[in-house]
Amino acid sequence: MRLTRTLEERLVALYRQTKVVGGLFRSLGQEADAVGTAYALERRDILSPLIRNLGAMLVKGATPVEILKQYMAKGDSPTRGRELNIHFGDTERGFIGQISPLGDMVPVMAGVTLTFKIRHESRVGLVYVGDGATSTGAFHEGINFAAVQRCPLVVIVENNGYAYSTPIAKQTAAKQFVDKAIGYGIPGEQADGNDVLAVYDVTKRAVDRARRGEGVTLVELMTYRRKGHAEHDNQSYVPAGEIERWERENDPITRYVARLTSEFDFSTSDIEAVDESVRRVVDDATDIAERSGPPEPLDALVGVYADPPASSPLWFRDGSGSVVEVHERPEGWGTYNTPGEKH
Repeated sequence: MRLTRTLEERLVALYRQTKVVGGLFRSLGQEADAVGTAYALERRDILSPLIRNLGAMLVKGATPVEILKQYMAKGDSPTRGRELNIHFGDTERGFIGQISPLGDMVPVMAGVTLTFKIRHESRVGLVYVGDGATSTGAFHEGINFAAVQRCPLVVIVENNGYAYSTPIAKQTAAKQFVDKAIGYGIPGEQADGNDVLAVYDVTKRAVDRARRGEGVTLVELMTYRRKGHAEHDNQSYVPAGEIERWERENDPITRYVARLTSEFDFSTSDIEAVDESVRRVVDDATDIAERSGPPEPLDALVGVYADPPASSPLWFRDGSGSVVEVHERPEGWGTYNTPGEKH
C-alpha cells in the first residue's frame, strides 16, 4: 500500500511537470482494495485491474519502472509508447491489460475463467469493477454467464461513492451492491474496503470457493476515492468536509500501521524503514524512466497483431526519403534498420 501511494505521488509530480502523457488516475484512499484482494490469489491465478488497481499489479509483479515508463509513454515501456497509464498486461505474471469501457472486462474474465474450468486447471480469475459499472449491460451479461457456467471467478465491486461525479443514489435504486448477487444466484459478501486484512479475508473466502468449483462470488468493498476521477477532476460535486473526514477517520494505510504497531509488535522504526525503502525504490525507478527515450516512429508499424522476427521486414529510406518495406536488401542501397533501432 505504501509503494502504491508513493508511486502515485511521484506520478503527480511528473504530471505537473508535463512528463506524464494523458490522464493520471489515483487510488488515494482505496489502496487496501487492490492490495488485499491481490494477495488472496495464488501465482497462477489471473486478475484484471482497473485504472485504480495499480496496487494489484504491483502485488502480481509489475515494477515501478514499468509503471513510470508506461505513464510517460517511453519507447521501452511495456507497450512501447502505444498505450498509457496501466493499460498493459502480462499473463505470465498474472494480470490482463484493461480496456476502458466500463464493465467490459467482466465478460472477458468470464471467458478466461471458463478456459480454466474446461482444462480442469486449479486457477481462479478476479475482476474489478466500480460501482457505476454495475449498471452496464456488459457487467450483467458477463456475471450472469459466469454464474450459469460456474466459472471460477471473483467479481470485486469497489464502492467508492461516485461513478465519476455521480453519487450512488442517482445511478441505482439498490440499497447495496452485494444484493445484486441474489439475482444471479451466487454468493455475495460485503467488507470494509479500507481494512486491508478484512479485504484479504473476504477475498480469500471467495477465491477458495471458486477453486473448489463452487463458481462466482460477488464481493462489495466499501471504500472512498479521495481524489477525483482523474487528476484534472476538481471534485466540485463532493460535499464540503467529506474528503477530509475520510482522510482523518478512515485512511487505509494509517489504519494498518496502527494495527501493526498495536497488535503485531512493529515498532516506529520498522515502519520508517519500510517507508524509506519505498522512497529509494521509487527514486531509482524515476531516474531510470527519465533516462529512457521516446518511441521510434517506425516502431508503430511492428507487432500490431504479433511480434514478427526482427529481420523481417527490413525498412529502407529511398532517395526521396520515403520508407519502403522489402524482405531482401536491394543491392547498392544504403543504411537500413528494423523499426525500433536507430538509423
